Amino acid sequence: STQSTWAGVVVTPLHHDNTASHQWKTIRCNVNILKIIQLGITFCDKNGNPPPGIRTWQFNFEFDVSADMYAQDSLELLERAGIDFKRHSQDGIHTSLFAELMISSGLVLNEEARWIAFHSGYDFGYLLKLLTNDELPEDELEFCEQLQMWFGKIYDIKYMLKTCPQLNHRAGLNQIAADFQVERIGPAHQAGSDSLLTSALFFRLIQSPPLQNIETFANVVYGLGVDAVEIQKDYAPFDLHPAHTPKPHHLNTLLVC
Repeated sequence: STQSTWAGVVVTPLHHDNTASHQWKTIRCNVNILKIIQLGITFCDKNGNPPPGIRTWQFNFEFDVSADMYAQDSLELLERAGIDFKRHSQDGIHTSLFAELMISSGLVLNEEARWIAFHSGYDFGYLLKLLTNDELPEDELEFCEQLQMWFGKIYDIKYMLKTCPQLNHRAGLNQIAADFQVERIGPAHQAGSDSLLTSALFFRLIQSPPLQNIETFANVVYGLGVDAVEIQKDYAPFDLHPAHTPKPHHLNTLLVC
């Protein structure tokens, strides 16, 4: 399971067109100009069992509040969560070094890898940018194709919930975890804790009969690609504006080794 923390939403596109969803253009604009702050990874097998030793890792990246761009409300949220931006500035990991090590680790570019995420467009956007050291592609379909190449199969919990009318897919990670009585370990909005919670929530959810056939949810990111049209039907344009719906800016993703 992987979880990242990032610097919020600072720009949104002004106009809609037929070449890409408004959601995708918003994600692309922000990911291209902002930096990842934290990444959490939780490991488990296909049954949710942890490996021997350490299960969850949290990586803190170089981030300088005096030089790097961020949304003020997001920065304050992360500070309240206990993130020490002075330490990030002084001791944070260089993303280029981390990308080299992650690529050589076998976690990515591996067809056998399985990643489970929660509302993960931004999450995988930042991971892809980190790994490629490049801007996200302009074309939304190309982005989705690159995700499959880098991450194997992706399962987005929020999309899974959307397929079940009796479940509230519009709630956030904390609320859904509470609804299913999944206990958090560690502080909210810290990448490691959120990663661990996402892992536990996923394996709780797939005990429900409507969600047991996880292959039916593979490689659909909530709000993007084939799901984008339905999202745009459900929300008015201003509701797609992330600045109007503040939420924790971090990644909830699960890797099943």
